Amino acid sequence: MAPFIKCLLCGSKTNLFYETENKEYYQCNNCFSIMLDPAYYLTDEEEKKRYEAHNNDIYDSGYQNFVSPIVQGVKNNYNINHIGLDYGAGTGPVITKLLEEEGFNIELYDPFFHNYSNKLYKKYDYIICCEVMEHFHNPYDEFNKLSKILKKGGSIFCMTNLYDNSINFDSWYYKNDNTHVFFYHKKGLEYIKDEFDFLNIKIDNNFIKFISKN
Repeated sequence: MAPFIKCLLCGSKTNLFYETENKEYYQCNNCFSIMLDPAYYLTDEEEKKRYEAHNNDIYDSGYQNFVSPIVQGVKNNYNINHIGLDYGAGTGPVITKLLEEEGFNIELYDPFFHNYSNKLYKKYDYIICCEVMEHFHNPYDEFNKLSKILKKGGSIFCMTNLYDNSINFDSWYYKNDNTHVFFYHKKGLEYIKDEFDFLNIKIDNNFIKFISKN
C-alpha cells in the first residue's frame, strides 16, 4: 500500500478505495474523484503504443455518432470565424474532420501525435477534449493550462465517463483501460468550475461543457 496520496485534482486527502494484485486506487475525501496510484502509470512508450492500438477510424459512422454531442455543441455555439483546439486529438481526430468539412477552423494538439508546443501559447474560442481527461496524470495542471489558453466567453467541450456511487467499480469496464488513470465525480467537475472561474457547467451523461466567464 502506498503512503498518503493527495488528490491530483483538488489536493485534498485520499483514502484507499480499491485494490487488485497489481493496482491501487484512491478516492478523494473532498471532490470524490478516484485516481490510480501514480506508481502504476504506464511509461510514455507503453502509453503511446496503447493509443496507437485504438481503432479511432475517422470514417467510422459509429464513432462519428459517439462524438456527435461535441460536434453539435460546437456548431450550436460557434462559427467558422472562431478558432478551436482539439486537445488530445490522438491518431484519429474525427471531431476536427467533421467540423472542418463544414468550414470550421480547428488546430490539433496531442503530446504523442501532434506535439506542437506553440499551439499552447495561443488563445482559443473553444477547446475540445474528447475522451482525454481520464488520461490526465496531473488533472489540476491540465485544466489550469486549458483555462489559460481559453478566451473569455469560451467553452471547453469534454467527454468522459463519470463515477458515482451507483457504479460497481470492481466490474466497471472504464477502469480496465490501463491509460485511464483519473475518474471524475460530479463534485470534481464542480471543483474545476469554481477553481478555474468557469461561469457554469453542463453535464449530460458523458458530455460535459465548461462555460467560461464573460
